[in-house]
Amino acid sequence: MRYILLVVIIMMGNCLLAQDDPPSPIQESDSLSRQPGTDKKRVLQSTSSEITIKDYKIISFRRDTTFLDTTITIDKEYKYNYLRTDDFELMPFSNVGQPYNKLGVDFERRNLYPRLGAKAKHFNYAEMEDINYYNVATPMTDLLFKTTFEQGQLLDALLTFNTSRRLNFSIGYEGMRSLGKYNFDEGESGNFRATTNYVTRNGRYSLRAHIAAQSVDAEENGGLTNREQFESGDTDFTNRVKIDVRFDNETASNRILGKRYFLDHKYKLIKKQKDSSRVEKTSLALGHQFNYETKYYQFIQAQQNSYFGEGFLPSINDRANLKTMYNQVSVDFYNATLGSLQANLSLYNYNYSFNSILVTDTQRIESQLKGEEIALGANYEKQIGGFLVRGGIKYKVVGDLTGNIIDASASYRFNEKNKMTVAFHTSARMPDFNFLLYQSDYLNYNWQNTATFKNERINSLQASFDSQTWGNLSAKVTNLDNYTYFAVDPTVIAEDGVESIFVKPFQEDGSIQHLKVKYRKEFKVGGFALNNTIMYQNVNQSNDVLNVPQLVTRNTLYFSSEIFKKAMFLQTGVTFKYFTAYNMDAYNPLLGEFYTQNVEKLGGYPLLDFFINAKVQQTRIFLKAEHFNSSFSKNNYFAAPDYPYRDFVIRFGLVWNFFS
Repeated sequence: MRYILLVVIIMMGNCLLAQDDPPSPIQESDSLSRQPGTDKKRVLQSTSSEITIKDYKIISFRRDTTFLDTTITIDKEYKYNYLRTDDFELMPFSNVGQPYNKLGVDFERRNLYPRLGAKAKHFNYAEMEDINYYNVATPMTDLLFKTTFEQGQLLDALLTFNTSRRLNFSIGYEGMRSLGKYNFDEGESGNFRATTNYVTRNGRYSLRAHIAAQSVDAEENGGLTNREQFESGDTDFTNRVKIDVRFDNETASNRILGKRYFLDHKYKLIKKQKDSSRVEKTSLALGHQFNYETKYYQFIQAQQNSYFGEGFLPSINDRANLKTMYNQVSVDFYNATLGSLQANLSLYNYNYSFNSILVTDTQRIESQLKGEEIALGANYEKQIGGFLVRGGIKYKVVGDLTGNIIDASASYRFNEKNKMTVAFHTSARMPDFNFLLYQSDYLNYNWQNTATFKNERINSLQASFDSQTWGNLSAKVTNLDNYTYFAVDPTVIAEDGVESIFVKPFQEDGSIQHLKVKYRKEFKVGGFALNNTIMYQNVNQSNDVLNVPQLVTRNTLYFSSEIFKKAMFLQTGVTFKYFTAYNMDAYNPLLGEFYTQNVEKLGGYPLLDFFINAKVQQTRIFLKAEHFNSSFSKNNYFAAPDYPYRDFVIRFGLVWNFFS
């Protein structure tokens, strides 16, 4: 009900923010009407100037600018999901809001500092770098709706508007609830974000800021206890609530909750323009970036379960807290000939904490890790003809958590259809906080590794070639030192007849080399198209601590056409996805983490989806029969050991844009 109320409020706000003299219906223009399914140019008859879809700009954290896209393409089909991103390299669990297992891995870091941990619960948590800002010509609303699994829905509503060309706002909320097909498998999340960006009339001062409040909650059933009930195909267990799960009496749940306040502003001390031109020639600016975030991960269980071993208390309530504050001051120099250069100094304060110090017969575990990190950095960017050169470095001056991070890339655009890029990344920092320190009401889930764990070191080299004619090919080689992971502790032995699992962090002494090659190409004949994505991975390691499938492929055969006298654009087809069997990571709900296991190989089964998508004006309609081959194939499809993938289900949804 609250989601419906939010939609009503946003639609009312969109109407109130509309111009006093609302524009006439959008008129078509030949400039953008030649490609089937693409947006036509929109001409507002009540104004003398033309407003096109390119006037609704989306600006990323790195200040890369794109514009609103209301087309129906195969990429939109791939991104129409809970994460709103292509999940080719992910394997979802049976319910929305539950974790995703990895089919492909990338190790490059976006910042210098460790995270809270509980990575399996962070897939839909928007970090500072994930927030977009908007610059729009008129108020615009973006609504996404999609059905989930039993008693729930997914709704993402966004409203962007401005008071002038120089001051823009956005407010959005994504809410999701899904009961799921299995017992105690409910997922629920809420993500609120509000942004603003401003530029003064003379262009000297600019500002962007956002506020984000997010929660990701999930019931945890611990997986299946009798897999024969699922794998046998017995009709008695077609209703999945009849299948036995591990935590059927001891209700368990975990959650991530975070709040963030971000500000980035800059003032240009010197601003020179070219003669008789508004193009900037030289500028010198002072900048400041501020980010304050509080976050916690919590695991609650009404009654302790022997699966995790002995507990200190009858009921379990584990909570890890993290407060961080980041300040960066910078000097930015720009010259049309020399390029853009930034020098910066940053201060990072952190407080990772639990409620109390834990003292046992064998160890003393502190209640917090608290300190500050000071780093120096620089960034450079220059466009030289068809070449674009980018580089960035940060180096620790004071602190115990970090080392350095260096990124460099060079790209060359041969023409509008062909582009080549080479990129290099190196970084060194401590692993996430939950590897270094963790406390739990379960005896065997307490550790402190601050004195023994070393900086994880990552070095990667990537080359890619993007061609509208030949397809997109990328290859990346990564070397890992001191790779840190979770695995079963072999030194802890469960009592006879008791099913228990004890997971703890480990750090690999040897180096690991990971190769990843990915190719994508689409073939078209008339209204038919075959879109292909294939990924190959190879890992060279002394011990099997990093497990990924060797081959992942996705192939979509689809048909596109305008129908009903071009009133609707239709796209329909079948998607085939397959990955080779491998030692798929297992999931630990207490930690909210995946851990390495080498006992059981899973995979090697096909996933088939049938979809019908359509576009009517600015509305895109999606209908999909997910995993329809499960109704006539073996029940061997797992997303992790003891956690099945979803059964055949039909889901419906839409994306709708309003313009005022």
